[in-house]
Amino acid sequence: MFNLNWKRLGLAAGLSLSIVAAGCGSSDGGSSDSGSSNGDSAEGGESKAAIGEELDYTITGIDAGAGVVKTSEKAVEEYGLENWEVQTSSGGAMTEALGNAIEDEEPIIVTGWTPHWKFAKYDLKYLEDPKGVFGGEEQIKTMVKTGLKEEKPNLYKILDQFKWSSEEMGKVMLARKDGTPIEEAAKNWVKENSDKVSEWTKGTEKVDGTKAKLVYVSWDSEIASTNVIGEVLRQQGFEVKLTQLQNAAMWQAVAEGEADGMVAAWLPGTHGDLYESNKDSLEDLGANLEGAKIGLVVPKYMDISSIEDLKSE
Repeated sequence: MFNLNWKRLGLAAGLSLSIVAAGCGSSDGGSSDSGSSNGDSAEGGESKAAIGEELDYTITGIDAGAGVVKTSEKAVEEYGLENWEVQTSSGGAMTEALGNAIEDEEPIIVTGWTPHWKFAKYDLKYLEDPKGVFGGEEQIKTMVKTGLKEEKPNLYKILDQFKWSSEEMGKVMLARKDGTPIEEAAKNWVKENSDKVSEWTKGTEKVDGTKAKLVYVSWDSEIASTNVIGEVLRQQGFEVKLTQLQNAAMWQAVAEGEADGMVAAWLPGTHGDLYESNKDSLEDLGANLEGAKIGLVVPKYMDISSIEDLKSE
């Protein structure tokens, strides 16, 4: 059983992340041209100061433990945004605020990441980060507990062979966003992508009730990926348990051997500190998805292009 203390902490983060809903936030949303290059004005000719005042100098974030929030707070400091602060909430609250602002064509700045369904639903852009605070593209990696290869070789091999794209993940995310229960969305994807699933299970044998315990953080992408691989494991005969936790508790669960693994490690930036703290107690199986990204995100109609544009005159 999972340690009750950290499990209790983990359950407190029931987002939508909101890696909840769905949609594909692939590299489509990560780049875009828009707005003036000097960022001196907002939509309608507003000054940079007016944007700050209208937003009460607030960047809308997600849960306080998230790497994108920590990095956003660092960006506020590095760029000298003295009046600005990152307001933490949840993935669901963030996307609701984003949707409301876009409906009224109002300014908003949110902590963002891809893959995420919001880039498929809305016309968004990342603010340029000339100081490189948010780093470049990231990988989503698979981590397993030490000794899993010897203990459960078939589980180890499937997790090691699990790799897919932002577009593939996005179909599951979008189905959930549109109201399909995640378990059903995962089953549908697995059924419709038998060739891909065969790549993951190649060289393995079906088992009879071997337990597979996976943990994940409640982000839309990780809900999608964990449920898909969980469905594949069920079809291979595993007794699967998926447990939602907060970031630190997720890493701790794998490092302490309470969980067999996770497919939700964002590196090198988002979970970098947690990786450094736990890397000697787990095994890194490499990337299951390439091209992930984090940063500050705004609607394209906002006439700013860089984090530096948020600095007061």
